[in-house]
Amino acid sequence: MASELSAICLAAERPERLVRFWAGLLGRKPDDGTVLPGDGTGFRLRFVPAAAPKTGQNRAHFDLTSETLAEQERTVARALELGARHIDVGQLPEEEHVVLADPEGNEFCVIEPGNNFLAGCGFVGALACDGSQQVGYFWSAALDWPLVWDRDEETAIQSPRGGSKISWGGLSPRNGPDRVRFELVPAAGSDQQAEVERLLSLGAVRAGAGRDEAGRIVLADPDGTEFSVLR
Repeated sequence: MASELSAICLAAERPERLVRFWAGLLGRKPDDGTVLPGDGTGFRLRFVPAAAPKTGQNRAHFDLTSETLAEQERTVARALELGARHIDVGQLPEEEHVVLADPEGNEFCVIEPGNNFLAGCGFVGALACDGSQQVGYFWSAALDWPLVWDRDEETAIQSPRGGSKISWGGLSPRNGPDRVRFELVPAAGSDQQAEVERLLSLGAVRAGAGRDEAGRIVLADPDGTEFSVLR
């Protein structure tokens, strides 16, 4: 039985600040260090204290969608009001998406209208990750989410219920600890250790100290990106 994606966990120097920012930007409800999904298909975001300052570009970022140019402009304006800033990550002048960073420098994009890849995915269109084709296959099997894109060594998966995608497209150097991490929970009828063994059989490896203070077991996917399995 597949794991369930419990949350996307973001490390922050001031978690409460990022809770306020992302809840305000996404129009969602904050709840004890988390930003709850707006519906049954959205990502639950959890913010935890960072072990070290951010030292480089993250290997995962959110792509926010727009139905119209006016909506894209409103999203950018709202983000700036909440504390975001414009950044340059090498985007080309002719590209129409807007690249921003939240108050702690975590990158995200506000995508222009007419993006077919993100059509129908909701406001949070995707979590776009650096990663290999192999890691896309791993996460498809780990979560039992079908591949909805597999071309030119780029992959994407999506919950069978629809909603936001998770995509991978090429590896980049790691700049310190990953600040974005998946948190999984065993599916009903499976326990933590059994789920860990299943994930190891799919290509995960043990990582870090093995188990954190909350009892989560820390693993790494085939690209070496750490994730946690809850009790």
